[in-house]
Amino acid sequence: MTKTLSRLLKATLAGGVALVAATTADAGTMKLGMTTWVGYGALFLARDKGFFKENGLDIDLQIIEEASIYMAAVAAGELDGNASTIDEIMKYRSPEFCFKAVYALDDSHGGDGVLAPEGVKSLADLKGKEVGMNEGSVSQFWFNILLKQEGLAESDFKITNMTADDAAAAFMADRIPVAVTWEPHLTLAKNAKKGQVLIDSTKTPGLIVDVVALNCSYIEKNPKDVEALVKGLNKAHEFIQTNQKEAYEVMAKGVGGWLSKPEDFTASAAGVTFYGADRNAEFFKDGKDGESGKLVTLGGEIWGSYKKLKMDVKYDDLVDTTFLGAK
Repeated sequence: MTKTLSRLLKATLAGGVALVAATTADAGTMKLGMTTWVGYGALFLARDKGFFKENGLDIDLQIIEEASIYMAAVAAGELDGNASTIDEIMKYRSPEFCFKAVYALDDSHGGDGVLAPEGVKSLADLKGKEVGMNEGSVSQFWFNILLKQEGLAESDFKITNMTADDAAAAFMADRIPVAVTWEPHLTLAKNAKKGQVLIDSTKTPGLIVDVVALNCSYIEKNPKDVEALVKGLNKAHEFIQTNQKEAYEVMAKGVGGWLSKPEDFTASAAGVTFYGADRNAEFFKDGKDGESGKLVTLGGEIWGSYKKLKMDVKYDDLVDTTFLGAK
């Protein structure tokens, strides 16, 4: 090799290393916490297919099975945000702890349900019965919506506080007659021919909605990274529509846990509606007077009645739609 060619090669390699270093240094970062849930699969898909990276964002997704823990991590600055339901995050919003939803990921469309004995026709038939339910969780929020629709109240039942998993297990073991729970327990009960799913979230579309919420200071300081998040999620949704089998395989591996097998992920995915650019535009349309605004109002009414809120949470306190137009 000639000296000239050798120098040229070295210069080219050095330039390439410098470019990679510069790109790495310029890359934005985001850390999010969430539970194991099929609806969060799009985050893992966008990460593992490189949809975030191509827009200059490195994202760290951490599975944390307790909302209070990941919300505390966001408040402490250890995480930049989280994926959770709108009603869940409302309980943590305060004048001192500012975060806002920037993108809607999915809604439960059959993934949540009420297990009850065979022969029961309505919730009214269960008055006076013991109901296993995780108080303070989305299960209680959703159950109260169902009760409101039928002119009932929690006082019409005997509520036993337990996790959604424990409620399902207690129902299967005949220790309680009614359980408010979610997948995979609804399917397990069906397969075991144990009681019935009296009602599920297909009857309440757009009410159990998962969003990505980010710390307000992060949004202010890193607008390009929030834009990259939205672009990556929109592309992930398009990929789900056109390459569902591969998408579910990638999502299953990413989410892991009880959803780590593609067949289990696929079965659970039937219980959610994944959101993309169009659905986000529809969901957040008309602000406080639209679909999302009414959900925030409903959350305020229900959680306010149980004194679960740290402030009177208004729509503008909880939502930032600035970045939804990102393409």
